[in-house]
Amino acid sequence: MARALIRRALEVLGIRRLVLAVHDASLPGDASDDLGRGAPLSRGGLAFLRFVAELGFDGVQLGPQGETSEIDPSPYDGTVFSRNTLSIAVGPLVSRGLLSLESFTAAVAARPAGAGLRAQHRHVFALQRQLLDEAFARAAAASHREERAPALEVLLDRDGLYQALVSEHGERDWLRWPQGDRELFAPHQGSGQQDARVAELRARHATTLGRYHFAQRLAHEQHQAFKAAAAALQLRLYGDLQIGIGHQDIWSFGALFLPGWRMGAPPSRTNPEGQPWSYAVLEGNPAALAFLRERVGKLFSEFDGLRIDHPHGLIDPWVYRAAQTDGFRAVQAGARLCSSPDLPELLAHAIARGDQLDHTQARYADGWVRELTAAQVDRYALLFDGVVAAALENGREVADLVCEVLSTQPYPVARVLQRHGLGRFRVTQKASLEDQADVYRGENAQPADWIMTGNHDTAPIWTVAERWFAAGTARAQAEVLAKRLRCSAAGLVRDPAALASAKLAELFVGPARNVMVFFPDLLGMREIYNRPGVVSDENWSLRVPPDFAASYAEACRSGRALNLPRALGLALRARGAEDRDLLAALDAAAPTGAA
Repeated sequence: MARALIRRALEVLGIRRLVLAVHDASLPGDASDDLGRGAPLSRGGLAFLRFVAELGFDGVQLGPQGETSEIDPSPYDGTVFSRNTLSIAVGPLVSRGLLSLESFTAAVAARPAGAGLRAQHRHVFALQRQLLDEAFARAAAASHREERAPALEVLLDRDGLYQALVSEHGERDWLRWPQGDRELFAPHQGSGQQDARVAELRARHATTLGRYHFAQRLAHEQHQAFKAAAAALQLRLYGDLQIGIGHQDIWSFGALFLPGWRMGAPPSRTNPEGQPWSYAVLEGNPAALAFLRERVGKLFSEFDGLRIDHPHGLIDPWVYRAAQTDGFRAVQAGARLCSSPDLPELLAHAIARGDQLDHTQARYADGWVRELTAAQVDRYALLFDGVVAAALENGREVADLVCEVLSTQPYPVARVLQRHGLGRFRVTQKASLEDQADVYRGENAQPADWIMTGNHDTAPIWTVAERWFAAGTARAQAEVLAKRLRCSAAGLVRDPAALASAKLAELFVGPARNVMVFFPDLLGMREIYNRPGVVSDENWSLRVPPDFAASYAEACRSGRALNLPRALGLALRARGAEDRDLLAALDAAAPTGAA
């Protein structure tokens, strides 16, 4: 009943998609099967999926799914083909006879204190390895019952060989391996020599390779089961095409990347110092295009839609010299790879001409390139067009691509997205009160855009509203919102929660037709999920609380969570809706006492 009501209101408002964003590690735990980190197919993960569907969302945006290292939990640094085995729910392994009840019970009992609120990455990394070792041993003893997945094993072949070499050298960092193995897949390596070494590794490390492929089969099988569960609830599942290439994949596919350069983010209003990501730069050539299309094709076999992380990196990446001691200084001295015909070291990659540049602007400014021919746009679009083609080949629509374009949208990026009718992100908590034309203001959005109060790199709107009150800007924020919602500003400055609730309601006023909500904004949480540019054990660890349903209901009653019926009612009234029955039903569905 509640879901049907929400869907009806969204339809009247013209909202095409309402998607909740949450990463695997953040999914809630259930005391009966939680190891200390979220797992989609766990009891907590499936319960949260049902909860999201019942609220009225029609999609869930997950983070990147690649394997991460023991010391780096960021999903944006994971592998591009292998799935993260930390996301394997261990409960189903018991029912399959792959794990003893004793091992499972002991693993759950060993969950660290506080793990229900913060994922314990290192603890689960070590524990999951032990449990999967046992599962592999049990499967090997009954191998006639285990089905192989040859196509998957071919796709993940180099990742398996990487694990074999880790075992061979006792070292996970390939830069510390002997030269021959460091450069096993380098372009200059002879095919005969390469084949001989690969055959040697397969023979010597057959057990390691078998164990690796076994764990990957489990991870892929569980993901497909989770996707089926989402489909049964009429929820679309969105994946994340991260722009970063993990350290392991540079070894596997190094021939595809531009030597001597790394990708980062230039100075911007959000990060004035820039961000030296140190990601490898994919060259725009047929080999890179084939790699990207294979990668996207795999993702579309696993998801209904795809978030494209930092599309600039596929169109005109900001690059800087590799191996610099001061990464921030290096990234600040960087340039756009394809828009720097005035720099001799990047001239070979230039698409824009010198007479098409505006030298009165900063090199990283959106207007640095001021014009392009259609043929030049074709060249900028080579890799991005490959993503679109892969989507269409897999039965998806162009609108199933979600482009994470934030404050910076250089002219070449804008032209490429325009040719496909794709929009950008509008992160409203960052909107400027002084600039009527600011890209983050909701009224400046376009129908194809995705609008949100925040994402995984921002503070929850509940915390941001408290900052506005502390800074003395709450009244100004309220006045802008009052115009959008056609309500009194006085009611929005009672307390930070009232202002935050109005900020969330604004998302549904339009004209953007796609709304995304990050899980802390839904649940009324105040803790920060990730602080960009900061190395901290708390980053990437915030979880949905175990009692999420009860705590959410209580937060809604006190006006300190996203109360969807009330938010949609405010938006409908702001739009002048005349459906009194719908408005009355939304009012009745809003918990008593909601702000």
